[in-house]
Amino acid sequence: MNVVAPLKADVAVVPCGAASPVDFVVVDVETACSRVSSICQIGIVGFRDGSEVFAFETLVDPCDEFSPFNTRIHGISCDHVLGQPTFGHIHATVDGHLSGRTTVAHSFFDKGALAAACRVHRREMIETTWLDSVRVAKRAWPELASHRLNVLTRFLGVRHKHHDALSDARAAGMVIVKAIDHTGIDLAGWLKPTNPRGGAAPKAAAAGPLKGHRVAILGAPRDAQLGHWLAELGARVVASVGTTSTMLVISRDQPFGRFAHASAPYRRAEELRQGGSAIEIVTEDDLRTQFSLDAPVTRDMLAR
Repeated sequence: MNVVAPLKADVAVVPCGAASPVDFVVVDVETACSRVSSICQIGIVGFRDGSEVFAFETLVDPCDEFSPFNTRIHGISCDHVLGQPTFGHIHATVDGHLSGRTTVAHSFFDKGALAAACRVHRREMIETTWLDSVRVAKRAWPELASHRLNVLTRFLGVRHKHHDALSDARAAGMVIVKAIDHTGIDLAGWLKPTNPRGGAAPKAAAAGPLKGHRVAILGAPRDAQLGHWLAELGARVVASVGTTSTMLVISRDQPFGRFAHASAPYRRAEELRQGGSAIEIVTEDDLRTQFSLDAPVTRDMLAR
């Protein structure tokens, strides 16, 4: 049977994360059985400027049965949690670490588990801004066949003991740190929606150099400034890249950094081009420069 890893001696265990300024915190939980409320271990790690600044870990009495299947995964049994606090007892500490902050979890299983535990133990829901490190990893390293945490840590060279809540939290935090470094997208960029369509599309002008074009936008809502500018040029701004689209415009605000080519709209546009479509892929800056010179759109403007 696996043994639950203890805290490292050089990591501060703090009673409330509010005392430690952080960029984001990471949480991971292990559960005793198939009921997601049955939290039996929780690990929380705070990161600032790419480094760990605090850690909190505890075993938890789940007030529930232990499934042999779950115990085989994480190595925790009823004997380990004897005399440990319940979730109700540690709720205030967990809330102090997470509330009002950006909280990372590798998939939203942990988000659901915390919400379920709050309901079962009749505690207030924890108000935090969630960021899924699986989604981040898929955008940062789209070439990987799997974005499971143990696969990512091997790929990134991060030390990791899988299914230990503290180690999993540390590992998920390093996924965010390395994704920021790899892509140049900061934390605020990762928190932006990946495919913001916005509200209703602005009405296309009756005439203009883009009249007849059906234009999709990568990285900005179609009812934002860029969409209105394109509509003023006569373009019909559409919600997504499709077979009738004639242009994909890459917003200067797009959150993918230099990996815009890995986004779904860009890949779809490339597929259409390879299939014979005349769709153009153009950056917003190139398009604005071209029209400031009062010149027609040409394939010299294509984003590479």
